[in-house]
Amino acid sequence: MSDNLIEIRDLAVEFTAGDQIQRAVEDVSFDIRKGETLALVGESGSGKSVTAHSILRLLPYPLARHPSGSIIYEGKDLLKLPEAKLRSIRGNRIAMVFQEPMTSLNPLHSIEKQINEVLGLHKGLTGKAATKRTLELLEMVGIPEPHKRLKAFPHELSGGQRQRVMIAMALANEPELLIADEPTTALDVTVQLKILELLKELQARLGMALLLISHDLNLVRRIAHRVCVMQRGRIVEQASCDELFHAPQHPYTRELLGAEPSGRPADTPPGPPLLEVDDLRVWFPIKKGLLRRTVDHVKAVDGVNFSLLQGQTLGIVGESGSGKSTLGLAILRLLGSRGAIRFQGQSLDGLTQKEVRPFRRQMQVVFQDPFGSLSPRMCVGQIVGEGLNIHQMGTEAEQEQAIIDALLEVGLDPETRHRYPHEFSGGQRQRIAIARALVLKPALILLDEPTSALDRTVQRQVVELLRTLQKKYDLTYLFISHDLAVVRALSHQLMVIKQGQVVEQGPADAIFAAPQHTYTQQLLEAAYLAPGTAR
Repeated sequence: MSDNLIEIRDLAVEFTAGDQIQRAVEDVSFDIRKGETLALVGESGSGKSVTAHSILRLLPYPLARHPSGSIIYEGKDLLKLPEAKLRSIRGNRIAMVFQEPMTSLNPLHSIEKQINEVLGLHKGLTGKAATKRTLELLEMVGIPEPHKRLKAFPHELSGGQRQRVMIAMALANEPELLIADEPTTALDVTVQLKILELLKELQARLGMALLLISHDLNLVRRIAHRVCVMQRGRIVEQASCDELFHAPQHPYTRELLGAEPSGRPADTPPGPPLLEVDDLRVWFPIKKGLLRRTVDHVKAVDGVNFSLLQGQTLGIVGESGSGKSTLGLAILRLLGSRGAIRFQGQSLDGLTQKEVRPFRRQMQVVFQDPFGSLSPRMCVGQIVGEGLNIHQMGTEAEQEQAIIDALLEVGLDPETRHRYPHEFSGGQRQRIAIARALVLKPALILLDEPTSALDRTVQRQVVELLRTLQKKYDLTYLFISHDLAVVRALSHQLMVIKQGQVVEQGPADAIFAAPQHTYTQQLLEAAYLAPGTAR
């Protein structure tokens, strides 16, 4: 009897847009064995998710079609199975966990109702029986005090808890195969590790197979038995996990394995103090009662102190909710705060917004999601040149030349300045965001998770670009991230924040080599960067 649970042979997927046909997957063949973990890895657009979604026919048909290939499960081709029979398999025998739980969970329904719906559809469980099983599932995936979470809505849970709810829904009917499509991409490294350990534990307990879709090779190395590497819709290499990581055969596989940001921060001599922060606090009031009296505070940032020298990078790390981004916004005076902020020797904390405005040209920001921070109604030239107009810098011809120069600096063709953000890849959009900040010739740039949405190969390119620009223009960076590999490649100084307070700070090299605080040690261990950890 075959050990294969799923057999995919010569699979092809095409998408139709008007009179154009795009081949997204070409001649893909692989098996998923019972009880094993198979990882599909590759960059965005390589065809990983399209291949995985084909198993349950979750593509946007009829715009998508399968011109060739088969997906055999229990002797039947899932691509040819009648819709009614396929529905009995979806969520029951084969289940799926999607990348972003906030878009997969219904915001109008409680957690109990959404899990009960799965149980009712496939198991016929209703009422108290369904609620009892839902509690068991929430407890199994590690939701604290599950009885208190039954009536909660998705927005009331953390990112890690929402992903656990998605896993509970997927496992409700104890499937034979769980497809996990980038299940940890949006999560902190410590939460990623917990979700990973949870999947391994549940897989062993239930004896199910796991198809993991990911571009995170650290995650794949920890959990997968076998790996398939995809590039431009084709599988270019298949091997056991050990073989692939120790002796990769294909050039693209070697490129992926070598793509983790590395090297040292830019070799820039430190200048005088550019930014000084003393006892900075951002407290949000908690108001209750009819008169909305303040009864307590959420201490998002609580007593932060540091001095950042010109030409240096301060990496700020911590989990979601630790206060990293709040600290950055407060420094730029985009949030109200208490405490002293001095920029180029001048105090900012007592100034009105009108008085702060002249400093904005010297203090720029690059946000996490370039697609969200770039206006879809403005062409690239307008986006990059907007600051020049606001600060009235130069004539129209001089501004046009400055835009061209900025795009060249970030490695983009100046002719693309007439195009719009949706016409660019994620990495290109982030380069546009960097050009927008760079065109004003600032002294300080706040980089708030600028690489978290990018593939590793693109991350490496952006890191190298930031290092080059820092050395060329003596730039000073505040670099906020939970990706410690990127932080290590860019930062001269490091600050670790937990629940609004600094738990460790100092030279980045020293902290990465010998972290003193338990929390820092946990972050490095979860990121596979702890001293002595095998790479």
